[in-house]
Amino acid sequence: MTKKLLPNLKSYAFEEVAFDKLMQNRINKVLIVCSNYDYYMLEEDGRIDERIFNEYTSLNLRYPPSFIHANSSRRAIKMLASDKIDIVITWLDIGNYKAFETSKKIKEAFPHVPIAALSHYSSELRSKLQKGNTGIIDYVFHWNGNVDIFLAIIKLTEDRMNAERDINDIGVKAILLVEDSLKFYSRYIPLIYKVILKQTQAFMSEGLNEHRKMLLMRGRPKILLATTFEEGISLFNNYRNNLLGVISDVNYFKDGVRNKEAGFLFLDYVRSFKRYFPFLIQSSDANNEKRALELKGKFLYKHSETLGVDIKNYIAKYFSFGNFEFWDPTQMKVLAVVKDLTEFQKALHIVSEDCLVYHAKRSEFSKWLKSRALFPLADLFSNVEFDDFENKYQIRDFLINSINVYRVYRSRGVIVKFDKRKYDEFVGFARIGEGALGGKGRGLAFIDSFLKRNNLFNKYENVSITIPRTVVISTEVFDQFIETHKLIKFAAECSNDEEILNEFISKDLPEWAVEDVCAFLKTTKSPIAIRSSSMLEDSNYQPFAGVFATYMIPNSEINKMVEMVSNAIKSVIASSFFQSSKSYLKATSHTIEEDKMAVILQEVIGKQYQDVYYPNISGVARSINFYPIGDEKPNEGIANIALGLGEIIVGGGQTLRFSPFHPKKILQLSSPGSTQRDTQQYFYGLDIDPDSYKVSTSEAINKKKVTIRAAENHGSLKFVASTYDLQNNIIRPGVMHDGIRVISFDNILKYNTFPLPEILKELLRIGQREMRNPIEIEFAVKLDVPAGKPKEFSFLQIRPIIESVETVSRLPENFELSDTIIYSESALGNGKYENIYDVVYVKPETFNSANTREIAIAVEQINKKFATMDKKYILVGPGRWGSSDPWLGIPVIWPQISAAKIIVESGLNNFRIDPSQGTHFFQNLTSFKVGYLTINPFIKDGFFDVDYLNENEAIFEDAYLRHICFKEPLTAIIEGKYNKAAIFKEGFSAQETSVKIEDSIEELPPDGFM
Repeated sequence: MTKKLLPNLKSYAFEEVAFDKLMQNRINKVLIVCSNYDYYMLEEDGRIDERIFNEYTSLNLRYPPSFIHANSSRRAIKMLASDKIDIVITWLDIGNYKAFETSKKIKEAFPHVPIAALSHYSSELRSKLQKGNTGIIDYVFHWNGNVDIFLAIIKLTEDRMNAERDINDIGVKAILLVEDSLKFYSRYIPLIYKVILKQTQAFMSEGLNEHRKMLLMRGRPKILLATTFEEGISLFNNYRNNLLGVISDVNYFKDGVRNKEAGFLFLDYVRSFKRYFPFLIQSSDANNEKRALELKGKFLYKHSETLGVDIKNYIAKYFSFGNFEFWDPTQMKVLAVVKDLTEFQKALHIVSEDCLVYHAKRSEFSKWLKSRALFPLADLFSNVEFDDFENKYQIRDFLINSINVYRVYRSRGVIVKFDKRKYDEFVGFARIGEGALGGKGRGLAFIDSFLKRNNLFNKYENVSITIPRTVVISTEVFDQFIETHKLIKFAAECSNDEEILNEFISKDLPEWAVEDVCAFLKTTKSPIAIRSSSMLEDSNYQPFAGVFATYMIPNSEINKMVEMVSNAIKSVIASSFFQSSKSYLKATSHTIEEDKMAVILQEVIGKQYQDVYYPNISGVARSINFYPIGDEKPNEGIANIALGLGEIIVGGGQTLRFSPFHPKKILQLSSPGSTQRDTQQYFYGLDIDPDSYKVSTSEAINKKKVTIRAAENHGSLKFVASTYDLQNNIIRPGVMHDGIRVISFDNILKYNTFPLPEILKELLRIGQREMRNPIEIEFAVKLDVPAGKPKEFSFLQIRPIIESVETVSRLPENFELSDTIIYSESALGNGKYENIYDVVYVKPETFNSANTREIAIAVEQINKKFATMDKKYILVGPGRWGSSDPWLGIPVIWPQISAAKIIVESGLNNFRIDPSQGTHFFQNLTSFKVGYLTINPFIKDGFFDVDYLNENEAIFEDAYLRHICFKEPLTAIIEGKYNKAAIFKEGFSAQETSVKIEDSIEELPPDGFM
């Protein structure tokens, strides 16, 4: 026999079970047709509504049916015509010949409504049914006064209505009962349903949250009832791949006549297909036991005093209900008993090889998983046979690795309810508390779901695309912390960030939340990022990007780790009340009471290199490029990447800019000189010394700034660097040559050692389609992985880029540069900006990059005056506004320039900086529709008439700034389609024209994003 190749678990794709598509047909309304007396007995003595309701709730079943009554066929048909009835239940009695007539009339009028009948058992009734019931009554049950039979009738009917789709299309399992004795199957079926539904309650623990638990209930095994040999064979053949087992009588009809061997013939037929298939023979003749055992079946005596218990025990053992018992046939004992998948996985590490072989040969692993609705994993095991393994030792590795892969797969795209008793490393995204996830938390959950929905996790060979393992501490913790310690009044009135932080740190987090945090930290060996997730953060209208704090904590022993992480959580919560946050809330017309803070705990992607920890690549990518260069198109997107932590990118530092559609055409790498000058000179890494973290308002408290030269000994540069050969003035790929290291990412962008451009194109395309809006994403990449392990692309965040313009403005057709103060062909924004009288500009003649921090403070003072007067102004200065690197521009934060309506980055002859994109500062500018212009007049890139401004009298001037207030308003127009803009001189009448945006957008290439 040729061995099959075992599945490649690295790329194995489990199929998601459509639990939400199960049980589409339900019994909601039951019509009972009987005499008034019988119904009175049900209502008053039997209390059918109350007892069925209690039965449903005790078994965690939803949607108990309602009951209505008709006392005649005429009334029944009238009610069926006026109401949606799902099933009719009628009473049969040998003395009541009208019962058959009633059922016949109902069936003729409503052929698709099932009819079930109840009756006291008698041999005369059997004869009557055989003669006169052809196709009229679907089920007949023995009535002994116990309303459990109603639950059985309803569930049996629902199972039959849903069987074909649920069992064969989706994979739900079933039990086949072949029995023609009305009395016995009326006893068996309620009994089996009780066992099944209690089993379902047990495996609901496999649900990762309440919603998933309820969906799992729909995956419970079904019961199929046959009363003849032919019907049993038909059901077996149709559903045999998904049957848990068969329970069969011996003596029933075959070929139209009663056959005393029918059950054995059925068993023999089943054995021809499946050697170890569970088959229970139950008979009124105790002598049939010997024959049943000879045919490798099991036997139960129908008249046993313990028949009910015996059936329950058989189902639990042979249909793999209940706990799984690992049996060792050599030692003749049970080695482990497990109740769920987690315990099952742990037991696989310790049980003997003989035990594994015993169960593998009998397909008992997959059978147990099927009975617990873990269909994807069960199907994987079902497709692998014992003979496919080279040796018995290989079985253990395959089982353990398969469960590892499945548990990771199962948790993807699911917000798991955190349970400190069950949480482990296989849970990808969990929520602590019942509150909201906040903006970033919602974004991460959304990323996880769309990666799964679009099958992106393993789309690229040897690459894993995921979000880092994440736990979100919901806003419930924030609310309880603030309310318990009565902090809201203090936080609202205090204006000192240090005082607010110290007050918050001095208070305790809720004990239950700290215990959950501790359970999470015990499962990880990575540093942890503690990130803000405000309710308003990353929203579609006001993203609040970069306003709140993020801290990183190095890994250490558990008690120290819990203390540091708890302090970092409180620091993030406190940051929602810092001055910058309050200013932002005020600018967006929100109050501090409106916003609540969730906190994200997330494993930091990267690797330890000597005394620092960092990823090989951090990046930000946008699906729209506001500054296309050369062959680039706006809809093709843009990315900025860097070595190390992402601080340098979101802070506006020197990074590498490229289009995912043109990864080999990079302006910064156009010459050896520009490569050395314009690429990354340093990066940030996390200090792994636990003592480096101190409680601070600064997020950078334990982040090290590392030069590229200093990283030479890390071994990380080989993935991202090239070498500048000074002697020959050329750039050589890699770091095998002597020379100066430059961060070019050539190995990736030119030589395709990692498919970063392809991944970004795909994620930006799908992300924009899913959000119906241009997007920005943050990511990190770990290339330095052990041999045989996939490289890791970690998707860290997604947020919308705000572009809600309805029209595209155009500049006047015939204007001269002399009519403008500033003209730019690298402009972001759209429309006509009016009623602006004020211009604040950094004096070019006195500018020195060493003074940028002082300039930022001066700008802040002027901005406060504008904010107080609720006026807008134009702000002009050299370099990058908002850069965290003072040598690249003026390091303001958003609240310091919040009143500016147009901001201009103006290069100087000796100070030229490329436009910044992908920073939090930049995101806020676009969110508030701030016009954003870049000019470098000294190389004929734009125009700036600084002499015109100097000629006007200043109402304020110091060593760095001039503030001019014109008598007439200035007009500014930004032509968004072509990235052109002009700010016209006082008195110039600029008539711009507008067209609808949909009329102005050119047809985009097939692989574009719009």
